[in-house]
Amino acid sequence: MKVIIWHNPGCGSSRAALQRLRDKGAEIEIYLYLKEQPSKQKIKEVLGLLDLKAADLVRLKDETAIELDLEHASNTTILAAMAAHPRLIQRPIVISRKGAVIARPPMRVDEVL
Repeated sequence: MKVIIWHNPGCGSSRAALQRLRDKGAEIEIYLYLKEQPSKQKIKEVLGLLDLKAADLVRLKDETAIELDLEHASNTTILAAMAAHPRLIQRPIVISRKGAVIARPPMRVDEVL
C-alpha cells in the first residue's frame, strides 16, 4: 500500500515512523514538508484527513508558536503560521487510502496500513 509521510529527518519520531513503514513493507512517498513548505490549502486538506482543527496540529511549545501566541490564536491564524513556518506542524503525518494519523508514537502508522 502506498503511504505518504510528512517527514522531518531531524526528528527522532519521524525517523522511527519512517522505519516502521519500511519494516511493514509499505510503498513510501516522503514529503519533506520543511523544504517544500506546504500551502495553507495543502495543510487544510491534511487537517480534513486527520479530522483535526489547526490548533490540534500546531506545535505549541515551539519558540515561534510562543512568540506568535498561537495558544490563543484562531484556527485561521494558526493555519497561516504553519504555512509560513512549517516546523510548527506536528510530525510525522502518515497518509494512506485508509486515512491519516500523526504517527506519534510510531506504532500509530499501523492504523493506516
